[in-house]
Amino acid sequence: LAACEPQPLTLNAPSRRARTPPPGHSAQPPPEPVTRSGPARTVSWEGAWPRPCPIQSETRWGGISCCRTPPPREGGWGWVVMLAAMWCNGAVFGIQNSCGVLFVSMLSEFGSQDDKQMVFKTAWVSSLSMGMIFFCSPVVSVFTDIFGCRIIAIVGAAVGFVGLLLSSFVSTIEPLYFTYGILFACGCSFAYQPSLVILGQYFKKRLGLVNGIVTAGSSLFTVSLPFLLRVLIDSVGLYNTLRVLCILIFVLFLAGFTYKPLISSANDKEGGKKGMLRFPPAKKIFSFSIFKVMGYRIWAFGIPAALFGYFVPYVHLMKHVKERLGENVQEEVLLLCLGITSGVGRLIFGRVADYIPGAKKVYLQVISFFLIGLMSMMIPLCNSLGGLIAVCLFMGLFDGCFICIMAPIAFELVGAQDVSQAIGFLLGLMSIPMIVGPPIAGILRDYLGTYDVAFYLAGVPPIIGGIILSFIPWVHEKKKPKEKKKAVDEETTKKMLENESTSASGTAEKPSKESESNI
Repeated sequence: LAACEPQPLTLNAPSRRARTPPPGHSAQPPPEPVTRSGPARTVSWEGAWPRPCPIQSETRWGGISCCRTPPPREGGWGWVVMLAAMWCNGAVFGIQNSCGVLFVSMLSEFGSQDDKQMVFKTAWVSSLSMGMIFFCSPVVSVFTDIFGCRIIAIVGAAVGFVGLLLSSFVSTIEPLYFTYGILFACGCSFAYQPSLVILGQYFKKRLGLVNGIVTAGSSLFTVSLPFLLRVLIDSVGLYNTLRVLCILIFVLFLAGFTYKPLISSANDKEGGKKGMLRFPPAKKIFSFSIFKVMGYRIWAFGIPAALFGYFVPYVHLMKHVKERLGENVQEEVLLLCLGITSGVGRLIFGRVADYIPGAKKVYLQVISFFLIGLMSMMIPLCNSLGGLIAVCLFMGLFDGCFICIMAPIAFELVGAQDVSQAIGFLLGLMSIPMIVGPPIAGILRDYLGTYDVAFYLAGVPPIIGGIILSFIPWVHEKKKPKEKKKAVDEETTKKMLENESTSASGTAEKPSKESESNI
């Protein structure tokens, strides 16, 4: 064991030139040299000083580190993380997209013939829940940057579990505004966003495919969960059904433990020692610098602009089918078509996005919005179920395309360090049109007596949003020469500093040669 302890170096051969420690490293005082019997020459500890690593960052080496964050591993534990994120997307949005089944059950459970506003009151439960998931996203992004993906996902799933469990014990509709609409939804929001951010730490080349697989989880749950909820409600009732759904959220809680971070959180960087909680400066918490990126500003404006009419068919299509084709039509088939083709679209276009370089991935979203707007305008023209099925198949396919490439585009526009807040701010802005668009369509239906005008107008915003997004690749490419020039200038400055340090160390080595000859 004594042989393993560090010992001063002694050599019989002539010693090499002594090297001074690189700039930025504070040399420790050398220990007393130990010499063996016989003609031996001691070598200073300075001669064994390691060469400085060209990649430097902040750590314990006097403020400088000799390594950087490892590149994505493109597999390994990343596949486990992908499955956990897939479950997160499925559990969160599967329950949210099945709110129509829960809505009918809540009406029968809490409704009364004397209360004429019961439908309006019950609708607030589902709309508040969906809106809060996206509205909380900017706050979630801040906490994700501070504490990391794992902690935020675990805490969010725990809060969502408590909210959903409390919802199964209420006796009136009003407490559901808090337990289901706020508490459960906020927990889902905190659990959902880290599942998007963590994937960029494990994948780069396959990020599009992985995002397609993860987001396809919501399609799988959306297709299967409504039928399961109908069976559960008919057999065990609403309250026990909510308790069964708590199992999905508990599995989501366990899945959060798989989010092993590869990039340090802001709290790790600022806190220093383990167990020391220290918040970074406000400028680092609220990273509004992402809005300095012109491409991101266009993206953050174009996506919400397109969503004013994007969700109108998903909300009002069922009632339109009953009014146009009669009560005996199985309108659930349309939801099935939307869910299946949306999942297929996420898998296909997620893989296609891997072969499209840089910000040109935005063109996939441009095409998606154009066709979604066109399909929305075609809904009033369909007078048969077959025509509506064809429309829903195309609409679901490009819905999957739009969703699965959101995270890869965010990585391209702002980089890995700021992607959490970039997605958070975008989802927060998306919550506004998601809440406003469908009620406007409902008002048009009440005044005009038909959904035709509502669907025609709903197709306009996606087309306008697609036109706005089409400018992003041009702006992004225009910015590249400036960044390239800046990188060249930084490289030139770095080489000049290295040359100066080399010449300075050369002059310092001459006295050391003379001292060696005297020895």
